[in-house]
Amino acid sequence: MDEVRVTPVERVTTGWMTLLALAQMGVIMAMTVGNQILLPSHVAHIDPVHKEASLATVFAVGAVCTIIANPLFGAMSDRTRSRFGRRRPWIVGGALVCAASLAFLAWQESLAGLVAGWAVAQLAFTAALAAAIATVPDQVPVRQRGKVSALAGVGQLTGPLLGGVVATVLLTGAKAGFLSMAALILLLVLPFGLFTREPADMPSAATAAVTVGTTSGTTSGTTAGTASGTSVPAVTAAATAGAPPFDVRSFLRGLWVSPRRHPDFAWSWLSRLLITLTLAMAIGYLQYYLRDAVHYERLFPGSTVEQGVVVLVAVFTLSSVAPTLLAGWLSDRYGSRRPAVFVGGLTMAASGLVLTILTSWTAAIAASVLLGAGYGMFAAVDQAMVTQLLPADVDRAKDLGIVSLANSASNTLGPVIAAPLVTSAGGYPLMYGVAAGFATLGACLIWRIRGVR
Repeated sequence: MDEVRVTPVERVTTGWMTLLALAQMGVIMAMTVGNQILLPSHVAHIDPVHKEASLATVFAVGAVCTIIANPLFGAMSDRTRSRFGRRRPWIVGGALVCAASLAFLAWQESLAGLVAGWAVAQLAFTAALAAAIATVPDQVPVRQRGKVSALAGVGQLTGPLLGGVVATVLLTGAKAGFLSMAALILLLVLPFGLFTREPADMPSAATAAVTVGTTSGTTSGTTAGTASGTSVPAVTAAATAGAPPFDVRSFLRGLWVSPRRHPDFAWSWLSRLLITLTLAMAIGYLQYYLRDAVHYERLFPGSTVEQGVVVLVAVFTLSSVAPTLLAGWLSDRYGSRRPAVFVGGLTMAASGLVLTILTSWTAAIAASVLLGAGYGMFAAVDQAMVTQLLPADVDRAKDLGIVSLANSASNTLGPVIAAPLVTSAGGYPLMYGVAAGFATLGACLIWRIRGVR
């Protein structure tokens, strides 16, 4: 007896996809603007002498909170039963707490206040995002997941640009920036949580007998794939019972997903860790790179380094839109995920090599183009691929939370790895060279995955 994998067969609407994209856009916007613009500027104001180490402390504490929250909130949403569904309460609650924590940060004038406020914000970001992402395997057929992930990816990529413009052009100052992010996250995230529906019942671990038929690791039409690579007649979510209640001991045991039993899941996790580590290293010290290496304010008198960051974010975003949408569409059209993820990782590596060889504003622009295009391809298709590699339907959000730990771990390790490289004799060129190496290795590991093409 194998577990029946419940695969949605009813196509989601364009309106549903749009609201999901806006929700993810809002969360990523607030997280990224906080990381790239608001926190670095505020830390430099509070502690200008030790700004690199202080910023790393803020980032590290927030990332540790995210590491804990990703699987925890995912597992709790898997087991939530309410008349509002199991994902929507976490999406709405996360948005409200996130807005409150950003408002709290607006009035902080100490490093301790920034650490505490950002830690709570990261917990809230994670709760909302983990539940929103889990709605994809819950409700989206496999043949639509590339498109859905691509649209969500565009939202995630354009969010930082919108937020950056608001925080540096339309408004000025940390207080106005944090408050504007609080308002925008409510405006963008709440509609998905309030105005979409969920299936009445969700899959459980207990299932019926399996009708065997070989597949290539993906599902389509009226067939659902099993954990062992076989197929069964599709069943609806309403045909199965709910997950057991949340239990701490079971949750802790579930944090370990055996690489031996689920090698594709493990390779996907490691590949994502390495590729997102490249992104974390590339953008974590971007503001300081422009100030201390490129000397942006000397090159462009009257402009601020924060405005320079927004310019690079705009280049990154505009360069990502077409590759993101094209990669998602092609991966659905041909049922092939790995090539787009591989090419995306190598393109990100190329962006790091540019900054390894050259240190200039022109090089920063070129690197942003490559980084945007590469990350767009990677983000659009990797997320769709991961939803096809989850070990169990009953733990979708928890397992997606474990996947998201790769992102959290990269955000934690990025500053830790980058700081000593930046302050060493090799400086920024060495740091970006190491980042390029991580992306190359992560891209190559994609070919170890066998469950999807």
